[in-house]
Amino acid sequence: MRLFLLTALTMVAFAANSILNRLALAGGHIDAVPFGAIRLVAGAAMLAGLCIVLRGGLRLGGPARVAGVVSLLVYMYGFSLAYTALDAGLGALILFGMVQITMFAAALLTRESLPARRWIGAALALSGLAWLMWPGAGTPVSPAHGALMALAGIGWGVYSLAGRKSKDALQATAANFTLAAPFGLLAWLALPSPADAAPLTTYGILLAIVAGAVTSGLGYALWYTVLPALAASVAAVAQLTVPIIALLGGILILNESLTVQIVLSSALVLGGVALSMPRRRKT
Repeated sequence: MRLFLLTALTMVAFAANSILNRLALAGGHIDAVPFGAIRLVAGAAMLAGLCIVLRGGLRLGGPARVAGVVSLLVYMYGFSLAYTALDAGLGALILFGMVQITMFAAALLTRESLPARRWIGAALALSGLAWLMWPGAGTPVSPAHGALMALAGIGWGVYSLAGRKSKDALQATAANFTLAAPFGLLAWLALPSPADAAPLTTYGILLAIVAGAVTSGLGYALWYTVLPALAASVAAVAQLTVPIIALLGGILILNESLTVQIVLSSALVLGGVALSMPRRRKT
């Protein structure tokens, strides 16, 4: 029961990233770039502190560090900029689908042997995303913001692939956040603010800090704690709940709409991802 509760709490934290982003940006409490920068700094501070307490120090080196930092920045800012227009649930669904498609594409590039069900699963997930984002299909999705979230999904997929080379996921994540944070602050200071930029409010700053320190920093740390105790199939299925939780949270907290198209697109995307998940071999 304890493992189940911790896993459920982790999935809620991951879904909350979408809800917090949308709550801050749609409410006009902060602009996308400062939200991303503050989230990065807060996450870096939390993860570095956890490494100092749990590992005795923070190590910034390691394999694939440049790829990890760059892909984290792509994810972070694509995510924030997309949520200036996307609903929380839709954004989470696009992100999640693109992460899986990116990892499938990487498997093709590395000539990994792929069974037929993975091809079918990837095709289903891609068709669900295409239907969701197709102009005039029924659900209003901004093509530009949908593309930004797709870019964020590619960033997170590359980040996940780079993370496979690390022997300590918590240290690697803390190092990536710590090294990415200065670039995030530089982007905030260097990029000109749009004419319709939201003012920087205390509430918006607090939401960004919570998204960075709690639902990202503590969420990732908790996930790496429970992951070794979970079977691979259970961990994969658990992650399927994140877009669903984000959809429900968007409806309950942000009064977002739920249409038949969203439900059917979600079924295609999540069903395709579930089908393409690697199965455990019998011994």
